[in-house]
Amino acid sequence: MSHDFQDELTSRLIRYCKIDSQSDADSQSSPSTDIQLDMQHLLMSELKEIGAQGVTLTPYGTVLATLPSTAGSDAPTLALLAHVDTAPQFNATGVKPVVHKSYNGGDISFPDAPELTLSPANSSYLGTKQGHDIITASGTTLLGADDKAGVAIVMTAARHLLANPEIKHGKIRLAFTPDEEIGRGVHPDLPRDLAADFAYTFDGGEVGNIEYESFSADGAKVHVTGVSIHPGTAKGTLVNALHLAAKVLMTLPQTTLTPDTSDNRDGFIMATDLVGNAAEATLTFILRDFERDGLAAKGALLQSVVETVQLTEPRATLTCEITPQYRNMRYWLEKDMTPVTLAQDAARAIGVTPRSAPIRGGTDGSRLTELGLPCPNIFTGMQELHGPLEWISVQDMAIATEMALKLAELAAAP
Repeated sequence: MSHDFQDELTSRLIRYCKIDSQSDADSQSSPSTDIQLDMQHLLMSELKEIGAQGVTLTPYGTVLATLPSTAGSDAPTLALLAHVDTAPQFNATGVKPVVHKSYNGGDISFPDAPELTLSPANSSYLGTKQGHDIITASGTTLLGADDKAGVAIVMTAARHLLANPEIKHGKIRLAFTPDEEIGRGVHPDLPRDLAADFAYTFDGGEVGNIEYESFSADGAKVHVTGVSIHPGTAKGTLVNALHLAAKVLMTLPQTTLTPDTSDNRDGFIMATDLVGNAAEATLTFILRDFERDGLAAKGALLQSVVETVQLTEPRATLTCEITPQYRNMRYWLEKDMTPVTLAQDAARAIGVTPRSAPIRGGTDGSRLTELGLPCPNIFTGMQELHGPLEWISVQDMAIATEMALKLAELAAAP
């Protein structure tokens, strides 16, 4: 690689990961948590410092900025995106990033959780990173490289382009979104506000991964209202909402795939939360499939189970509400693979072999593509996401930064 971004990327990632910016699926505000704005305000300040234009915070919590074209007005407008929120599934308060310089290929321990071990035995990709600088958290939190690595990569690339105007590129729009982890990162107005011809999210894993196929996703909430009464006089009257919620879970066919029993192109139904008491309870599910009909079938199955449990206890009330989240970006990108081909060409140009496999998840690019802005997903290097073993190689991040620069250059090439 022709540039040395490692120190800058390390500094940025550590700075960003120390900021708690978890999203909250139970919140109806936009962004879902005020703490995400701590990241946004920092990014706005940094963008202004490096000379970005039009730095704004939208009413829906996304930071937008512009890098002016250096290749004339005829070059297409490219957008680069990353999300600032971290996953709500694991603690993200008090993140203490740890840099493991020149990784020796063995076990990595965690200062605040000595019982934890990260090694090639439980993270095979790590075994290919001997000599790299590996960043983890301290063991009691996630790291937040998902997707603050993407934020660091986009910011580093933007700083480099603004500092080197001789690099020819079209207008580049930057967007840092909230709430990606809860499926609400793309506001319906974002494609219009970006005003780009195509875009890329930097929210992927292994070096070389260029993703243009994602899950289709729905969320579901099953609400149970029982009959509450003092337990001392409850005989024949009490209907325990928690028991019925458990019955919903147990009535799902044992053949129903869950995340721990599925891989490759399998979809799944996952119960993510159960809250409540004997009077009222709410079950939260996520539904995933690569195909529309498979996703619809999973929703219909859940609805059927809820109706079956309702029939067993007419004194209770059970409802099931399914909410669309995002759809497989392949449905749109396969009609025009130009952004994907450009990314593959950019990877080869920096000496990386491009690979494409379906994402067992989704990105802001899934929703942006559905809304008319083509947006494949690009690698960052992040691994073991949403838990205490999360890690990333600084050298992988540097390659992703080179990828962003090459995308900008090729997008403007005649």
